[in-house]
Order: sequence, then structure tokens, then C-alpha cells
Amino acid sequence: MPQRIYVCRTDRASELKSLLEYDPYLDKSLTEEQLHALKEKEESVVIFARQDYLLKDGISLGLDRESSYLYLNATDDFLDKAEKVLKEKIDGITRAPEDLEMQIITRIETERKESEQGLGLIFG
Repeated sequence: MPQRIYVCRTDRASELKSLLEYDPYLDKSLTEEQLHALKEKEESVVIFARQDYLLKDGISLGLDRESSYLYLNATDDFLDKAEKVLKEKIDGITRAPEDLEMQIITRIETERKESEQGLGLIFG
């Protein structure tokens, strides 16, 4: 599946984290009517909590300490809608330049492989 990286200021990371973790269909405070109305909105299919994502601060990636980086791995259709939602809800978020995007994706894939190998050694 396609992968994308988005960059936002670190002071917006908690706001972004809340957006990423929220699943309206698990929100007990919403009424049936609100859920039904939600289904009629195009952005209702943009539920980050149901996707493969990581939110990393710049320091952990050896990058700008004032930035946080969102890794998204999803379908093209989801990513296009998600980008629209991100830009509407998170002030100043942008897609990373292609060279930085590839650098971060490679680093995340390497971390995941190493983690899987470590678990394989533990559980053999």
C-alpha cells in the first residue's frame, strides 16, 4: 500500500494525536442520529485509528526537534481524503518533500523489520 509522511509543528502533535486516535463509531457519547448523519459525510470514512500510522517526533528520527512526523500507510483513496481532513483540522500540516518522505519511510520500515526479528529471536 502507498505510504505518506506529513509534517507538523511539535506544538500541534497532541491535537494531531487526538485526531488519529478518535473513532466516532466507538464514541459512546454519540447518538444513533449523529452516527447516521456522520455516515452521510465524505470524511466519515477517514478514521485514522483503523489505519496503519505512526506519529514520531523529530528528535527520535534525528530530524528537526520542532517538528513531528506522521507516517500513514493506507489506500490511495483513503490517503487523498485523509490529506484533506488533516489540512482542515491541523493548522500548518504539510506533506513532507519526497526525499524526506523516502528517508523516513525507509527508517520506519527498518525499525519494523528489526522489531520483528527481535520478536522472532525471543519466541523462536
